[in-house]
Parts: sequence; C-alpha cells; structure tokens
Amino acid sequence: MRARFDKNRDIKDMRIAVQLLQAGEAELFEKMHPQPKKFPHSPGGVAFERHHQPPDFVLDFWHPLEKAQYPKYFARREQRKKEYIEMWEKQHGKPKDEPSQH
Repeated sequence: MRARFDKNRDIKDMRIAVQLLQAGEAELFEKMHPQPKKFPHSPGGVAFERHHQPPDFVLDFWHPLEKAQYPKYFARREQRKKEYIEMWEKQHGKPKDEPSQH
C-alpha cells in the first residue's frame, strides 16, 4: 500500500487523487481488525482521562490554615502569580476600568 502511495503522490488531477484516496481508505477498512486493541490510557480506552489534574486556581480557594502547612510553596506561588500578571500587563496592557453591563 505504501509503494502505491509513493508511486501516485505526484498526481495533480484531483479526480484521480480522490478515487485513489477512497480506494485506499476502503482497503484499509477491509484489512482492519474487527476488534482493534485500545490501550487503557489511550483515547478510546477505558481509563482515558480518568485521573485528571485539577486546575491551578483551585489552590486559591484553600483555607488559610491549609495554606499554612506549605508556606514556602504558597509564598513562591504568590510570587509567580505576580510575575505572570506583570508579564501579561507588559505584553497586553492593563485592563480598562469600564463599567460592567451586568
């Protein structure tokens, strides 16, 4: 199948190219296994995206006593948030204080 693809890759006529593509897709479908193996953590697998990482903003809702257990981490996190805001404002400018429509 690959040899036929390489032989016909320079065809400029789209009608012939579409016919060859449809024939190749039909052949691929015929040769496909009736029960293709799906690995558990691959797309379509039983465990795909089962364990997702929560977004970072969830840590903003921690209670101060919970944050006090990890002082170095949250100090660095606040520093990085400030750096990110400064970088964003430098790149895009500060948001305008316009009255909200709501």
